[in-house]
This record gives sequence, C-alpha cells and structure tokens, in this order.
Amino acid sequence: MQTDLSPEEQSKDAFFEQLAKISEEMVARHGKEFSMGALVLAARWIAENKTGRLKTN
Repeated sequence: MQTDLSPEEQSKDAFFEQLAKISEEMVARHGKEFSMGALVLAARWIAENKTGRLKTN
C-alpha cells in the first residue's frame, strides 16, 4: 500500500535528502567528528535563533 505524500511531507523529504547528501560529503572530506559537530552547532544556532534571516537581535 502506497500513500501519496502531502506537499509538506514532500518538502521535508527533500530537505532530508539534502541533509543526507551534505552530511555524506562532510564525512568524506573531514570525518565523522567534524560532521556531527557542524550539524550539532547548526541545530544550536537554530535553537538560539542565531541564523541569518531568523536572527531578531
């Protein structure tokens, strides 16, 4: 049984595909530790609202 994805689900899937690709590229070039650290730092920036357009300060 296959269900059609909503536009929001399709968008999220596309972002996960992009994240997977960039993660694989970072691991290949700089190793797992760098890659995990970069992604954690990005998550922290998002949580603290310190990314580009989202920054309100």
